[in-house]
Amino acid sequence: MIAFLRGRVLEKQPNRVLIDVNGVGYEVVIPLSTFYDVGDEGAEVALRVHTHVREDALQLFGFLTLLERQMFERLIAVSGIGPKLAIAVLSGLDTRDLVTAVQRADVARLTSIPGVGKKTAERIVLELKDRLTQLTVPAAVDAKPQVAEEDRLRGDLLSALQNLGYHRTDAERAVGVVLEQPADRTLESALKDALRRLSR
Repeated sequence: MIAFLRGRVLEKQPNRVLIDVNGVGYEVVIPLSTFYDVGDEGAEVALRVHTHVREDALQLFGFLTLLERQMFERLIAVSGIGPKLAIAVLSGLDTRDLVTAVQRADVARLTSIPGVGKKTAERIVLELKDRLTQLTVPAAVDAKPQVAEEDRLRGDLLSALQNLGYHRTDAERAVGVVLEQPADRTLESALKDALRRLSR
């Protein structure tokens, strides 16, 4: 089982990263929390990895911190939650906010995540509430900027939001508002703003 990878970022998208490890490229599925801080193309990165094996596929899920991987592994242990939904949960809420929401049984906060209905949120709270007491929540890490032109940025934002389960019309509305703001926008910062607007 692959549990750790260290190498250079070859490609980076909101839900995946391609890492060159001594000439071998590993495609790793990542949550947005990891995407924000993984570094730009060419940067060295070290990821904690969960290897998910099925009869027809072998997938790698990568995380910058031990806490992220622990949360992922606890989520996929919840009945009805597979790796794809677990990544969506970690993408929809910051890890610290997720721990808080579970500990406070904040079902409404959890159902703001695309793909998480009330019953799923209730299962997450029921099955995880007593299993998070030993987790250490880290301090926030600032995102590294990634410059993109507005047209490309708009397309990347729409693609990322739709991949996370938002309807195109809702995504377009949020992206339009975000890109109207007078600021030097990176994909990471614009995506954070769009997700905040969509979760209201």
